[in-house]
Amino acid sequence: MQPPATRRIPGAWFTMGSEDGADDERPPHRVWVDAFEIGVTQVTNRDWAMFRPGTYGDPEQPVVNVSWFDAASYCEWLGDRFRLPTEAEWECAARGGVDGQRYPWGDDAPSSYDALIAPRTVAKTRPNTFGLYDMCENVHEWCSDWYDADYYRVSPDRNPRGPAAGTRRASRGGSWRHQIKFTRCAARSSIPPEFRYADYGFRIAVTV
Repeated sequence: MQPPATRRIPGAWFTMGSEDGADDERPPHRVWVDAFEIGVTQVTNRDWAMFRPGTYGDPEQPVVNVSWFDAASYCEWLGDRFRLPTEAEWECAARGGVDGQRYPWGDDAPSSYDALIAPRTVAKTRPNTFGLYDMCENVHEWCSDWYDADYYRVSPDRNPRGPAAGTRRASRGGSWRHQIKFTRCAARSSIPPEFRYADYGFRIAVTV
């Protein structure tokens, strides 16, 4: 078993959220996250096939149609230190150590984006400054947190992990099948954890 490649993200303060985004991104607030590791790419069909043998698409495309429970089970299969990233970890990693920028690549949205009928193979675009590929694009990525639209108003300022309970799990990142196929670093989304969609995948995190 070969786990997906990861990159170490140093512990840091950053500004989580956005004043000019959706209501659930407010208020922007300073957050500390301890050092952790996160997947260089989204988990691929090749990675997933080692966990659940079967017939999948292109081995280098991100695995999709996985529920939150499926993604959590994969992490558990990898070992004790593997898990899904928290929303705070995911946003910190997406920002690449550059506080306040809108996208992993800067403040300007892409001027063009190819029409897609499926996710792109991973690592085909330029990585962010942490060396992470496809942050904010390609597929939505499950996070470990329960989702609460008002959580930022009560979030602790160190290692927030979301509310204790809920009905929807948080997700981050863009989607190949949306008209706008990328999202800002601060953009939040969520669906019930049992749902499976053709544009939902995940990347791993590792406790260090």
